[in-house]
Amino acid sequence: MKNSLVVFGIIAAIVVVLGGWIISQRNALIALDEDVNEAWSNIDTDLQRRNDLIPNLVATVKGYATHEEEVFTGIADARGRLAGATTMQEKAEADAALTTGLGRLLAIAENYPELKANEGFLRLQDELAGTENRIKVTRKRYNEDVKRFNRTIRQFPGSLFAGNLPFVGLNLEQRDYFEPPQGHEAVVIAPKVQF
Repeated sequence: MKNSLVVFGIIAAIVVVLGGWIISQRNALIALDEDVNEAWSNIDTDLQRRNDLIPNLVATVKGYATHEEEVFTGIADARGRLAGATTMQEKAEADAALTTGLGRLLAIAENYPELKANEGFLRLQDELAGTENRIKVTRKRYNEDVKRFNRTIRQFPGSLFAGNLPFVGLNLEQRDYFEPPQGHEAVVIAPKVQF
């Protein structure tokens, strides 16, 4: 009888330790998944902030450079694509087009000394520069979170729990990095502006 209680106690202890380990692994994966979701939300928020600043910047430049309609139309189209984007790839493509258009818009401003001295334009330009920096930081954080998440669900023991196991209840798949559609070169090399 005493031996059976000892065996039962050992089995119970193993079950408790194993159950605790399974719960901690599951919770760690859920936390990583939520980190990626939060990082994506932060990118979305910063892209929307930039999208909201652009009409004011365009309106200011339009007052000085009415003959640059192609640039204004390109920016409006890119803003519309960004607002309607639902996938990461669509957002990355719209973001790249918007970044190119903004580069062209700011290059146009260089041709108008009165515009460059305009206080409203300078303030908008500073806000836009700050937003661009936030976008870069949030993209970097998102990609770091995706890397950590993907590595965890592919390595042991995370790979045991990331699949659709009945007692764990997770079905996690690898996430995509936020990359410009043209790859790394699009971020490193500044867009060329031609008139």
